[in-house]
Amino acid sequence: MKISLYSRWIHKRHWLKLAVASFVGAVLCATQAVAQSYPSKPIRLVVPFTPGGVTDTSGRLIAEQLSKRLGQQVVVDNKPGASGNIGTQMVASAEPDGYTLLLGFDGTLVINPHVFPKVGFDTAKDFAPIGKIGDAVLILVAYPGTPIKTLKDVINLSKTQSGGLSYGTSGTGGTPHIAGELLKERTGANLVHIPYKGGGQAMTDVLGGNIPLVYTAIAGAIQHIKTGKLHPVAVSSAQRASSLPEVPTFIESGLADFDISSWVGLLAPAKTPKAIVDKLNAELNAVLSDPAVRERLNGMGIAAMPSSADKFGQEIQRDLTRYASVVKSAGIKLDQ
Repeated sequence: MKISLYSRWIHKRHWLKLAVASFVGAVLCATQAVAQSYPSKPIRLVVPFTPGGVTDTSGRLIAEQLSKRLGQQVVVDNKPGASGNIGTQMVASAEPDGYTLLLGFDGTLVINPHVFPKVGFDTAKDFAPIGKIGDAVLILVAYPGTPIKTLKDVINLSKTQSGGLSYGTSGTGGTPHIAGELLKERTGANLVHIPYKGGGQAMTDVLGGNIPLVYTAIAGAIQHIKTGKLHPVAVSSAQRASSLPEVPTFIESGLADFDISSWVGLLAPAKTPKAIVDKLNAELNAVLSDPAVRERLNGMGIAAMPSSADKFGQEIQRDLTRYASVVKSAGIKLDQ
């Protein structure tokens, strides 16, 4: 009787192992099938901003190149509003099938959650990172009519001004604003933020001498630097910008570990099959490895940065955490 029961147990265990192996095999086959058949229809790339800006332009370039590699049209769909929150929330709640993607921007994904009372999405839980497109290098520029040439000049001059030294940005809560607040925190400089409704307006005022400084992306300032209408103080990337190799970094100027760039990348809704995410990551990195694409991105002030999905996800989480303290200490808040 004991032998019979033992035999039955062995028999059941054997069939259980076979069943588990069959299930795992079926899942792997299904996963491979999904990857092989994807995409079978056009893909929508949601850009949560209006057409024409650097973020939108970079997204259209990537969509164009991915369309060629995937054999299906990647259609850009601009859904602006609430500093990018509206379009981003749309993707967070979309079907996780790989046919709705987000052009993710650091300002929306890692800063907005700290400055808005409600954004409609959870950056850490609602998205599956696909890969980083690149970094838009930020630069601090000065009106030539001021005595500002270096970071030391900025710090010293700010402390002689009773009302502080003004710096303009494209708006409250953007990456340049966060970079300016972090600069203020790290150096003790008496800097006063002047928010504008876009980088173009801030640039107009610094060119006219109405404000002494502007913190912006290189793309918006490079032509004015090259014609001598603005003086570059420093770039906030870890390395010097290839488009302005003569301009020092803040790190070289004496501010250790000051590395802030505005990044852009691709994301999908959470629970998108890993096989699809992996395929999109591979194709995105292939696009970014094309010298012609890298050159076009560089012309927009974006340094191409191919990466794994995991590495991009870690960077998102790092920035989400580190910007929280800067926003809190600066008291930055925006209404929805």
